[in-house]
Amino acid sequence: MAAGNSSSVTEFILAGLTNQPALQMPLFFLFLGFYVVTVVGNLGLITLIVLNSHLHIPMYFFLFNLSFIDFSYSSTLTPKMLMGFVSKKNTISYAGCMTQFFFFCFFVFSESFILSAMAYDRYVAICKPLLYTVTMSPQTCLFLLLGVYGMGMFGAVSHIGNVMFITFCADSLVNHYMCDILPLLELSCTSSYINLLVVFIVVTIGIGVPIVTIFISYGFILSSILHISSVKGKSKAFSTCTSHILVVSLFFGSGAFVYLKPPSILPLNQEKVSSMFYTAVVPMLNPLIYSLRNKDVKVALKKSLGRIIFS
Repeated sequence: MAAGNSSSVTEFILAGLTNQPALQMPLFFLFLGFYVVTVVGNLGLITLIVLNSHLHIPMYFFLFNLSFIDFSYSSTLTPKMLMGFVSKKNTISYAGCMTQFFFFCFFVFSESFILSAMAYDRYVAICKPLLYTVTMSPQTCLFLLLGVYGMGMFGAVSHIGNVMFITFCADSLVNHYMCDILPLLELSCTSSYINLLVVFIVVTIGIGVPIVTIFISYGFILSSILHISSVKGKSKAFSTCTSHILVVSLFFGSGAFVYLKPPSILPLNQEKVSSMFYTAVVPMLNPLIYSLRNKDVKVALKKSLGRIIFS
């Protein structure tokens, strides 16, 4: 591939997760298992929410969208990664690379903001319970959801626009298992300082704004819980938040570790392992966390299984 601007690029070679042949098939079956659990878990949770009317409340409206996002961005990345484990040459066209990168950014940014919307929902439920049905009306939930996907579009368009200004060199090897901004910037023939600055600003918005919203929400929640006199009341209030706190910690912790650190701290090969955590493991764990720790979901699952068995 001759040096030129990004429009002259026809395809990239993805280095994959590892270059050791002996690990290819074990990793294939490992990530195939992850993907099956992700698909079954998230689609199963979506189905439960749709089929059980007692789950038709704002909390599960946002959980429905979280499961949809997790399923979608896992499906954007994992099938191509699985193909790479069994292919002799793991190539992806320029158009395919940009498409994968766009939808990856869209769904990851959307997940950041759906988690902040879920934190706001918990704030209203615990701090203003008498106003919950009025505050979290269908119109409010729809407005929040439009904001979630609007910010997803902002993140995707910003990153894609940033990539379009890269001048790629002759080396077409992307040192990653997916098309992501940092390994693509390594192929730039020119200084990528401005591109990295844009990445930092956009990712800071995508991670910083939701985290601030979540911290403020849980600050008010904690204050309200401390004013509850009964131990049982405090325990019940905490139990409604633990699943969300765990999901937030896994997602934002791994994402910030990859994108908001100086490039010199973590080599790119180790960075691939860190990226794998929030692109493959987190979408698999989210439905399990909400299923195993949520009484309403357990009841809905038992009812649905009972209808299937006795129908």
